[in-house]
Amino acid sequence: MIDYHAFLNKLSQHPELAGWCDALPQQIADGLNEARYGDLPRWKAVLAALPDLAPNAITLNASRVGADGSITEAQHQQLHNTLKGLHPWRKGPFELFGVHIDTEWRSDWKWDRLKDAIAPLQDRTVLDVGCGSGYHCWRMRGAGANLVVGIDPTPLFVMQYFALQKYLNDDSVAVLPMGIEHLPEKLEAFDTTFSMGILYHRRSPFDHLIALRDSLRSGGQLVLETLVIEGKAGEVLVPEGRYSKMGNVWFIPSTATLESWLKKAGFKSPRLIDVSQTSCEEQRSTDWMNFHSLAEFLNPADASQTIEGYPAPRRATFLAEKP
Repeated sequence: MIDYHAFLNKLSQHPELAGWCDALPQQIADGLNEARYGDLPRWKAVLAALPDLAPNAITLNASRVGADGSITEAQHQQLHNTLKGLHPWRKGPFELFGVHIDTEWRSDWKWDRLKDAIAPLQDRTVLDVGCGSGYHCWRMRGAGANLVVGIDPTPLFVMQYFALQKYLNDDSVAVLPMGIEHLPEKLEAFDTTFSMGILYHRRSPFDHLIALRDSLRSGGQLVLETLVIEGKAGEVLVPEGRYSKMGNVWFIPSTATLESWLKKAGFKSPRLIDVSQTSCEEQRSTDWMNFHSLAEFLNPADASQTIEGYPAPRRATFLAEKP
């Protein structure tokens, strides 16, 4: 089930990426090391238990990414129960043979906010940093991308990707078990790089922005989505302790500050295309992610604040180009 050979062959056909193919097998092995991740054998058993089903339709350009076809009620139940073995499902939604994977995030809402503003993805080589199980990777492919490389260091999300790949069966999309720090330095290979929901988790936002810049070819586009605060240029929230119950939130800038950061990191023409307050309809607990979610992260007496008293999550999306 976990087989990257066809994808690596596709990667080798791209001159700027071919050199990476030598290092990737070991990087993948390191990222899926069972000695480090004790749940991996259980997740692999889940993949092996997925029923063999033949789709007659694949959907990559609608809210629910997935596959459809005629299956029996017993197969439907087996598929449902097996996919539940990869709980929690964070990004989506997906639909496989009538099984609706109702993920914590309505990631389709985020996609709808940016899809008409970004440079067309037709025939582009795309990088998605911190892609989770790959929902947006599939939407990028559905929008015409030639090759989509998703990276995420969380092995469960890679297992979820392979569960989907079993039925979507598209070797031009892959989720690799690694972070952006594992990319070759100054790769300069991608036409579009996405970083959505990652910047505030990085201890050095400038190092992250520079790494994103170095992933792009000259003229390539960055799509950056992150938490922001209301405020003037130079204003940044540095939470003491947790933010919205997250312990790994380091910097939350104002939009004006983030624009200046992008310029300082070497991007040209940074521009804000969307600012949205995150709602409990967009991020919530479901049967497929039954842990606490946004509703439990907000102040019960004042939903405009987090449980810690900071401004509630507000997200901005920027576009910028590499000179």
